[in-house]
Amino acid sequence: MKHRTSHRASIIGRTAGRLGVLSAACLTALAVAAPADAVPFSSHPGRGVAAFADHAATHASRVHPDQYDDSFTVHELGSVYSVGANNRATAVSAGCSTQHPCRSIALSFQIVTMAGDNVRLNATNLGRAINEQCPGCQTLAGAYQFIVSTPQPFRLSQGARNQLLAVHRRLDALRTSDDPISVVKQRADDLAAQVKAILDREASSAPKSGVVNPLAKSGPSVTMHRHYDGAN
Repeated sequence: MKHRTSHRASIIGRTAGRLGVLSAACLTALAVAAPADAVPFSSHPGRGVAAFADHAATHASRVHPDQYDDSFTVHELGSVYSVGANNRATAVSAGCSTQHPCRSIALSFQIVTMAGDNVRLNATNLGRAINEQCPGCQTLAGAYQFIVSTPQPFRLSQGARNQLLAVHRRLDALRTSDDPISVVKQRADDLAAQVKAILDREASSAPKSGVVNPLAKSGPSVTMHRHYDGAN
């Protein structure tokens, strides 16, 4: 299975333009908002091509000095031959003073499950933290992207969904944390490790391919991409 990952923002747009897949129909694959205690799930049955984006964004200022946002979305694709997955976290702190600094934290978790041999994958995973005239401000952006590749399509078990829901709730709970952003970052890393362990277990029980293909991968794989940017 061929995976090509880039932090450049333009790569999905260029690839999608060549393939002609970013039509209005494909754009409806964007994740739909869900209640805070639920994990948004999206699926793309029978399309073969999928393109979607997830984003957590914060903007702290003197008016709103303490801002937190997180995104946690699962995309179950089934059998595909082309995927464009975009995951971003953007945190901005602007115009606060040294005496009254801002705190801006954005964390985005994106999970993608897909099946097939030699899938064309264009994945962007980017965290960006920006301080604009904000001395002493705490600004942190973290993006986590999990790619689950299996020979045959499968769906996450209800047990795994419940476990991911629990992780999402703990991620939401960071909103009320007064810990330094270095500690918040470590806690987010710990949650990402839990997600990776859940997906590893699920992938190991996915259906095996019954067709012998010398070009196919030997089995399922779970790849995690992590990108952080922070300034304080």
